Amino acid sequence: MKQVLTIAGSDSGGGAGIQADLKAMAANGVFGMSVITSITAQNTKGVTAVHDLPVSVIEAQLDAIFDDFDVAAVKTGMLSSAEIVDAVSRKLLEYKVSSLVVDPVMVAKSGHPLLRPEAVEQVKRSLIPLALVVTPNVYEAERLSGLTIKSLADARLAAKAIHKLGCQHVLIKGGHLLSEKATDLLYDGRFFTLYKGEFIETPHTHGTGCTYASAIAAQLAKGKPLADAVRTAKTYVTEAIRHGLAIGHGKGPMNHFFFLKD
Repeated sequence: MKQVLTIAGSDSGGGAGIQADLKAMAANGVFGMSVITSITAQNTKGVTAVHDLPVSVIEAQLDAIFDDFDVAAVKTGMLSSAEIVDAVSRKLLEYKVSSLVVDPVMVAKSGHPLLRPEAVEQVKRSLIPLALVVTPNVYEAERLSGLTIKSLADARLAAKAIHKLGCQHVLIKGGHLLSEKATDLLYDGRFFTLYKGEFIETPHTHGTGCTYASAIAAQLAKGKPLADAVRTAKTYVTEAIRHGLAIGHGKGPMNHFFFLKD
């Protein structure tokens, strides 16, 4: 079984972060491993506290994983400080990670910031150049590119700007694009590929970005080319949203194992 690593923050509510990553990886047929960067006190209503782990502990987790496992792909999520971004980037370089999916997590669904402003520049400088693909939503793509995105044409310009930061591919997730809902845009430096999907009207979308990036990493680990990995992951995420769980009193989680019967 292919082994895939997620480097991200935990979500005590289980809907996003490390918990969502591991569920998505299992659902997509790979063995998931984790390096926890931050602990959040979080539920479907919001984030009430964040505690960053010491950089030395994050590095020790990474060393433990790469010392023992055959890591086929890596996905990064919440890396809240410039110091954490720098440490993770250095370790990814040290271990020569090639199949890297960077989900540049900046804000929780509830609006709570998960990436400090000074860390954004560190992400652009040291992490994005290592990525096979970067998977920002519209808000994150605006922060990374410095552009305003209201349409697919705007998204194309932003993708080009982000690509110039040094990554191989950019996938702008269009869930927040009012003009083209549920349409994602993949750019490889030359060509654009559109992934149109069904927009499902539901509040229960907690963890969507984490799940999508993790599913892409899982499919890459299983040998699929990126374009196919994105297509398979998008289909999976759409169904997980369709079968979303109305649990908690806020924005409920997706159903990562919708395909399992009672």
